[in-house]
Amino acid sequence: MNRGTKRELIGNEGMVILDTVRRLNRRSAVDHLLKLVNKTHPADMAWVYRHLNPTERQNIFGIIAQTPMVGEFLSELDDALMLEVVDDLPPRFMVTIVNEMASDDAADLLEALPEEFANKIRDLMHTDDRKEVDDLLQYHPETAGGRMSPDFMALDENLSVGDAIKRVQERSEEMEMAFYLYITLGDDNRLAGVLSLRELLMHPSYRLLKNIMNPKVLAVGTDTDQNEVAHIVSQYNILAVPVVDSSYQLVGIVTVDDIIDVIREEATEEFLQMAGAGKDREILLKPTMKNAMLRAPWLMATWFGGVINIFVINHFHGELQQVLALASFMPIIAGMGGNIGNQSSTIVVRGIATGRINIQQVGKLIFKEMRVGLLLGSFFGVFLGFFAHFDNLGGPVLFGLVVGLSILFSMTLAATVGTMVPLILRRLDIDTAIATGPFVTTTIDTLSIATFFITAKLVLNL
Repeated sequence: MNRGTKRELIGNEGMVILDTVRRLNRRSAVDHLLKLVNKTHPADMAWVYRHLNPTERQNIFGIIAQTPMVGEFLSELDDALMLEVVDDLPPRFMVTIVNEMASDDAADLLEALPEEFANKIRDLMHTDDRKEVDDLLQYHPETAGGRMSPDFMALDENLSVGDAIKRVQERSEEMEMAFYLYITLGDDNRLAGVLSLRELLMHPSYRLLKNIMNPKVLAVGTDTDQNEVAHIVSQYNILAVPVVDSSYQLVGIVTVDDIIDVIREEATEEFLQMAGAGKDREILLKPTMKNAMLRAPWLMATWFGGVINIFVINHFHGELQQVLALASFMPIIAGMGGNIGNQSSTIVVRGIATGRINIQQVGKLIFKEMRVGLLLGSFFGVFLGFFAHFDNLGGPVLFGLVVGLSILFSMTLAATVGTMVPLILRRLDIDTAIATGPFVTTTIDTLSIATFFITAKLVLNL
């Protein structure tokens, strides 16, 4: 089954559940709704909830709140919807939900809540649960410490294989990602090595863990950026990475499911920024006015660029009057330049994000993209030049040459600029995703039109 087909089937199943929920809700069939909710995965229920109207949401959450899945359901919701749900819930009810959640999920939930409401919940929590959550909340949410789970399987290096197997059998249900067993040094809990569950079972029961563990364990610090953690997990194909503090004590693990969330969130932010729509991942859930206000600043770059284009065109007003055909080719000149510029910027931004670009060798990259622009510009320039010549037989003889050279210069320049801007922003420690937004597009449009008129003025002696 290809991925597209699988995605379509999931969508169809979601629509079936959504239609069923709405039908049962209209009939006030509470018992049937309760059975359906209990059989539906919390992630699917969150998708259904997102597509309900406010009245339906209120009724359906009343059903979900009666099930053990309520905590996991809240974890699957977008922050905006989650805040909407819990807004009317009393702190004591929220405590019962938080106490049943994994500590990292509970910390994420409290992080998203208004501070005053979150503090009320914390005050009502059991001391041990509150301490676990507070330990996680001290880290920035976009670091390894903010993403980690404290529920990991750690074993002393002096344990025998037999004793280790007993420990795993006793505690595996409480632990997250028990496939990896982290070996620690004595009482100070310093990370010494790692051992897979499969490797543990392959050795005789008398052998000590320190003699079979892998001492070359990949680990990250609590303040390591989540993007770097995601890069490590994807590069080395591991299911979890241990998190250590400044003393190299093991304090948690970041699992692959959290990494998938990081990649999805970062990709969403980059796509929104590249489109000039800000970086709020929940922009679709915002009211109309907030949605417009989030997008307006980014569109201001396009507005300023358009004003500059007006001045450029007015500056060459005389040339445009002498050869009116110039106006008909302006859109394609600007469009071809803008497209190749966006291609180059997107390739570079993606390369920076995945670590495939060596910042020390940017000269080679810029020169390579310049050659690509020159090659494509020559190809399209020849075709468009011939078209312009035969389409404008009543005009200047060299008009086709003007159009062809303009495409060549525009695409070469655009590919170069589109490559350089994200690299410069990277050097300035500015988020490179903004490089492919309206700023680059508008800049290239202005340069393309200016190049077109300058070429026409020089070649046609206007």
